[in-house]
Amino acid sequence: MLRRIVFAGAGLIAFTSVGLAADLPVKARPLPPPPPFSWTGFYIGAQVGYAAAHDDANIDNPVFGIFIPFTVDPRGVIGGGHIGYNYQVGQWVLGVEGTIDGTSMDKTVFVGICPLFCGTSQTQLGVQGSVRGRVGIAFDRLLLYGTGGVAIADITNTYNTLPVGGIASIESTEVGWTAGAGLAYAFTDNWSIRGEYRHSDFGHFVDKSSVALFPTTNLNRHVTQDQGQIGISYRF
Repeated sequence: MLRRIVFAGAGLIAFTSVGLAADLPVKARPLPPPPPFSWTGFYIGAQVGYAAAHDDANIDNPVFGIFIPFTVDPRGVIGGGHIGYNYQVGQWVLGVEGTIDGTSMDKTVFVGICPLFCGTSQTQLGVQGSVRGRVGIAFDRLLLYGTGGVAIADITNTYNTLPVGGIASIESTEVGWTAGAGLAYAFTDNWSIRGEYRHSDFGHFVDKSSVALFPTTNLNRHVTQDQGQIGISYRF
């Protein structure tokens, strides 16, 4: 009789324990951590800023023994668009980018020594472009990078030697190099903002005209440029 009572009590305790266990809430599994942010992918965007150029020039006429150095420093707004691709390996980000910009850079200066040569020289920088490589290091959504490559600029120089000579407007497309650095921050998975500084050197070239200048006169030019821009990009 005692044995039956003991077995019955044990069964009742076990049944009660199972029921209580079934009523306990099941603890949910912890969510996996979000994947780390990556800069890999194609992107497009726009940029705007300010640029200052330095046109180091001289009037050179060996026939008449004339050599007159002068400078023109056009400044203005520069803005346009960009497209590129980044590939991230660990913290390192490698990429390539192309840009195109228009500018309002325009400056006219008085040049020369009268009556040998005197008049005005106007320098305008129009459409510019670049194709550059980029190397950066990422700190999650913050990217620090350096950049460098080929730069192209449409440069127009206008010479006015009236009333003795005439007016000549000479347009040329000059190819040089550009290099700089910047930082970008991704404020969403697709959108990022950036700030960038670049120095460009469009090389040496010679203007020559039989209209505004003596036919034997060379106008030697060397145009460099510094620019700072902010931009926004969308990564696909």
